[in-house]
Amino acid sequence: MSKLVTIYGGSGFVGRYVARRMAKAGWRVRVAVRRPNEAIFVKPYGVVGQVEPVLCNIRDDASVAEVMMGADAVINCVGILAVNGKNTFDAVQAEGAARVARIAAQQGVAKLVHISAIGADVDADSDYARTKGEGEAAVLEHMPKAVILRPSIVFGPEDEFFNRFAGMTRMGPILPVVGADTKFQPVYVEDVARAAEAAVIRDDVTGVYELGGPDVDTFRELMAQMLQVIRRRRLVLNVPFGIARIVAALAGLGQTLSLGIVKAPITGDQVKNLRRDNVVSEGARGFAELGIEPVAMESVLPDYLWRFRPSGQYDAIKESAKNLRA
Repeated sequence: MSKLVTIYGGSGFVGRYVARRMAKAGWRVRVAVRRPNEAIFVKPYGVVGQVEPVLCNIRDDASVAEVMMGADAVINCVGILAVNGKNTFDAVQAEGAARVARIAAQQGVAKLVHISAIGADVDADSDYARTKGEGEAAVLEHMPKAVILRPSIVFGPEDEFFNRFAGMTRMGPILPVVGADTKFQPVYVEDVARAAEAAVIRDDVTGVYELGGPDVDTFRELMAQMLQVIRRRRLVLNVPFGIARIVAALAGLGQTLSLGIVKAPITGDQVKNLRRDNVVSEGARGFAELGIEPVAMESVLPDYLWRFRPSGQYDAIKESAKNLRA
């Protein structure tokens, strides 16, 4: 019988790619999610019965333990970008990560892979970065041989970065950004999934790996590349951090008063994160040690951002016809 992997958050942006790779590698995949009925799309990743979404609440011991039973490996892809009800940074990224690792140790799971983020730091002023750091510490406390993957900002068809800002270009001639000079090292979601697969199947992979793509660019430069891909001209306007904090506070108040109906475009915690560069640390292990050559953005962005072009699909059709003639 093939080995079993439980993937917490296996229907999320990164998790679904990890699930698909593990299925292709012949593993049985248990996708642990809060809403299994919304994760049915993962079933075709394998043959009938190979990939199954199951109900799990990462905030509950019994729930986490039940879906882990019999697993040979565990991959934790759960993370949040903003607080949503009971799903706080502490509950999900610190306590949740600790819970998964503790129960994995109790059940004798052979391999644990934890998806964290570049910038994880227990002393960070950002709750996001702090809880990522606390989660990592807890994972290594319970599973010293665990593998921790720290990607920079992840891009791909379902991302919440390029898709979000490309969508904003439809609203007017100005594209506001916070931290225009902050540096990022975007990494393709499929490459992160390849790293997770390697971390599971290779016995020589342990410890922390920082994952960044081949290019380092400022926020402003990333927006310029995106605008070139979607063929729109917009003024990229840097919003000073002081003003961004005020906007975030007012937006947060509006979200609270509307009972969550109106979503804040940015939070105070995100403003804090944008003050820090998000690139691979000097001397850190990464893709090279995993034998993976990361994919560049320019070879991927046009594949899914074409729909934000002024003529949308028609531009994509014309471009495909041109390539065929060539």
